[in-house]
Amino acid sequence: MSRFSLFSYLCLFLFGCSAAQKAVTNNGPLENIGSCRLAFYNVENLFDTMDDPNNTGDDEYLPTSKKTWTPERYQVKLDHLAKVIEGMGYPALIGLAEIENAIVLKDFCEKTSLKQHDYGYVHFDSPDFRGIDVALIYKKRQFNLLESRPIKVEFPAGMIPDKPDYTTRDLLVVKGKLGNAASIHVMVAHLPSRSDGEKETEPRRMHVAALMKEQVELIEKKEENASFILMGDMNDEPSNKSMAQSLGAQPIGNSAEAGILYNCFSKFQLDGLGSYRYRGDWNMLDQIIISGNLIQGKNNPNYSEAGIFQASWMMYKDDKYGISPSRTYGGDRYFGGYSDHLPIFVDLKW
Repeated sequence: MSRFSLFSYLCLFLFGCSAAQKAVTNNGPLENIGSCRLAFYNVENLFDTMDDPNNTGDDEYLPTSKKTWTPERYQVKLDHLAKVIEGMGYPALIGLAEIENAIVLKDFCEKTSLKQHDYGYVHFDSPDFRGIDVALIYKKRQFNLLESRPIKVEFPAGMIPDKPDYTTRDLLVVKGKLGNAASIHVMVAHLPSRSDGEKETEPRRMHVAALMKEQVELIEKKEENASFILMGDMNDEPSNKSMAQSLGAQPIGNSAEAGILYNCFSKFQLDGLGSYRYRGDWNMLDQIIISGNLIQGKNNPNYSEAGIFQASWMMYKDDKYGISPSRTYGGDRYFGGYSDHLPIFVDLKW
């Protein structure tokens, strides 16, 4: 049995938020909220099938490419991802990575089972050299969107001398209200990959993590006791310098302090768990990080638990490396799976 067995059979009948209190916002009444699930999912190259002349990164995801990325395969991908979201109980908020554009988000929300849950989305095109972005989808009846903005990532001159034109994904910063809670700030990130070598690329991730920390501090100066949820594919583990030092995210312990960031997935790394499997080793690359005031129990909502979602139908058994996430492609070979990452989640309660 997989080491993730504790998370493999989450009840399919959970809902992202359950009834307890009623909140009213400027946009009208929200659903009653008692507990709430927030999630993050790297969906592995969700491209549409149309050629964007401004995005050379999408050339391999066309019907005429070696991958033969057809409308039929595209719809299968959308339906598979929706099945995963259903398995997690249709969370109230879901951060997404490896999204091509707003078109795929619209299709995801309107041409799958997500439609019946009335999801909206937040997205900005970024200058990423592969043409992929981050995004946030949310249940309109449970989250009142107040503000959203992208934060462009610019690297210092000389940091990447062999790639002077290197670009990466913007950070996405969203402010809104979950039920009757005070406003909450959500940041979605996809840090630079390790493809040029883990140590060689570490300064890139440390730079982006420092930018995330800077944004948190700027908001804290304007808003006392601000609440934060940072989520993303960090391409580093919780103990790596980018997360532990540049961002300053600490493991959750027996107590928490306001103004400190806590990584909900540090213990998962210590236990040998992960959201991405590389050559037989699990890596905890996807993480959700929260501010201390969401742990103290003095405010609503409050942190309850975290988890990695895995179901048997999302997995395949590799002859060499064992149980791994079932991905859509391996090179140009079509497998028709879900994603090469597992989604993660955090539950909050009132």
